[in-house]
Amino acid sequence: MSPSRRGLILGAGAATLAGPLLPGQTFAQTNDGLTLSGRFVQGGFVMGRAAPRAMVFVDGEALTTASAAGLFVVGFDRDAPPSVELEVRSPGRVARRTLVIARGAFPSTSINGLPQSTVAPSDPALLARIQQEIALKTEGFASRTDADDFQSGFTWPLDTYRVTSLWGSQRVLNGTPARPHYGIDLAAPTGSPIRAPANGVVTFARPGMHFEGGLTLIDHGQGLITAYLHQSRIDVLPAQRITRGDVIGRVGMTGRATGPHLCWRMKWRDRNCDPSLMVGQSAPETGYASR
Repeated sequence: MSPSRRGLILGAGAATLAGPLLPGQTFAQTNDGLTLSGRFVQGGFVMGRAAPRAMVFVDGEALTTASAAGLFVVGFDRDAPPSVELEVRSPGRVARRTLVIARGAFPSTSINGLPQSTVAPSDPALLARIQQEIALKTEGFASRTDADDFQSGFTWPLDTYRVTSLWGSQRVLNGTPARPHYGIDLAAPTGSPIRAPANGVVTFARPGMHFEGGLTLIDHGQGLITAYLHQSRIDVLPAQRITRGDVIGRVGMTGRATGPHLCWRMKWRDRNCDPSLMVGQSAPETGYASR
């Protein structure tokens, strides 16, 4: 295992406690029927097991519903606040947690030599095309499959790779500051197979996107969606059910890319998350405790 890969996988050890959940903890259980696991850091997530179809509130807002098995997931954005209030409601029971979210480390990276049309496009026809593609992507990301395919965590989508850009880094493109990079870049030879890291349903599959090149989106349940950019070939179709390990496409350098690599991204609803933090994690196995 390469040092870069090892560094991304390792996390804090397990803990069992009540009360606030601190940065780096990966497990917590109490007697109120709610069990949690996750990575409590900006870009991270929490998975929970509660009563079937329990309502999940984040900072007072109802954002998701547990599956028929009682499983749910919530993502933390790159700019998540220092603490998050989680509340899970089911008939006759309310469970609350305060999650203390650790700050992420987001270095600045510079990329030069990109075509200016992929950094600051100005051609009216190209701008119109970009707006059309934004609408298509938005529809794909809006999927809310009633599933919990995230429950077994994720594997890496490439068998062999080199991490060339970490998630969340501040980008400077051709000398111009740009929005943060919401993907992790995995360099690999063109044509390397890209494998589904978890079960799910394809919500978008399209070659030739201006920025992303060959792009595939997979919904793993409850709005947790992964994206695969710059593919040289796409091997799946929209609405196709896929299983972990299935080949979904091939590494390329299409779209805004200076070399062959896979940009791997993740969103939970409208929040950008770090997919590498899901590798090796899983939902709590402890069952829901009734009164």
